[in-house]
Amino acid sequence: MYIGSFGAGITIGKFDARTGAITVTGTFDGVADPSYLALAPSGRALYAVDETAEGTVRALAVGRDGGLSPLGTVRPTGGEHPTHLAVHPGGHHLLTANYGDGSVAVHPIGADGALGERTDLVRHTGSGPDPERQRGPHAHQVVPDPRGRFVLAVDLGTDTVYTYRLDTAHGRLTKVSETRMAAGSGPRHLAFHPEGRFAYVVGELDSTITVAEYDPHQGRLVTRGTQPTLPPGTDPGGRNYPAGVVVSADGRFVYVSNRGHDSVARFAVTDGGAGLRLLDTVPSGGAFPRHLSLAPSGELLFTGNQNSGAVGVFRVDRRTGKLTPLGKPFSTPSPVCVLPVAAPGGHGTERDRTT
Repeated sequence: MYIGSFGAGITIGKFDARTGAITVTGTFDGVADPSYLALAPSGRALYAVDETAEGTVRALAVGRDGGLSPLGTVRPTGGEHPTHLAVHPGGHHLLTANYGDGSVAVHPIGADGALGERTDLVRHTGSGPDPERQRGPHAHQVVPDPRGRFVLAVDLGTDTVYTYRLDTAHGRLTKVSETRMAAGSGPRHLAFHPEGRFAYVVGELDSTITVAEYDPHQGRLVTRGTQPTLPPGTDPGGRNYPAGVVVSADGRFVYVSNRGHDSVARFAVTDGGAGLRLLDTVPSGGAFPRHLSLAPSGELLFTGNQNSGAVGVFRVDRRTGKLTPLGKPFSTPSPVCVLPVAAPGGHGTERDRTT
């Protein structure tokens, strides 16, 4: 497990697949604000943003014991305050979203996992109706589609999801389409249904989740319906800002973290992915859950509660999707990204090992 924190580097740990207990095994302090992490397909390299005004990304070698060490050169993203990154399915390119100026960067990945010089930087333009958060573009996430054919960038500032085609020979992005979300919704993150025909887009500024139908051949999204991430009549005690979204591997449930209400919403997926039904919310195990993630087995869910310095751990009922908290939340400074991974070099199922 790797936990990115504001101001506290990357915490390296193990979690017990049965009890959910987290144990620290090390730290990597060479990056100030690693607000998002991604693992290479090989499992031998970890990539981290540094969410600073002069944004950078870096590669870290993953040792046999899961420890981290610098790998190659730290690369500038060409933008400000990067908040998200993703490895293209081919494993040869790293994609980074720069929130501060609404841009998306591409870096090649070498055979050893190190990053090369940036090959492209595309900048979004426009704004939205929220005078505090949408004066300009703010790319908050960049993610390849399930087939790796297209790359989608979610921009909170312009209420738009942009679709690009990545030229893998030259590391260049070409815009294919734009999908406008509701004005003032502030789309933050999306997650695909496993079959790839639908995506679920979280609106940070209007506390919603939107179902969008996806054409995997054209890379186009068409919105189909929007609903709140909180039950009717809920008073979050202030403004609520949904953040993370994940989909169960079987495509039956969607989970969304609510910052403000400090909860995780559980949705049932209906109509083969075309609909969502809110089932319930449970306390996130702390304050301001910026991130949530599922263990490789799908049987545990983790929340990164930024403001309370706690990682919540939940058992996932595979039949109902229900979340049950496991023990006391794990204490760690300002957790903003929680990345559970398979044990390095491990074999078998997650039930018979810690990871």
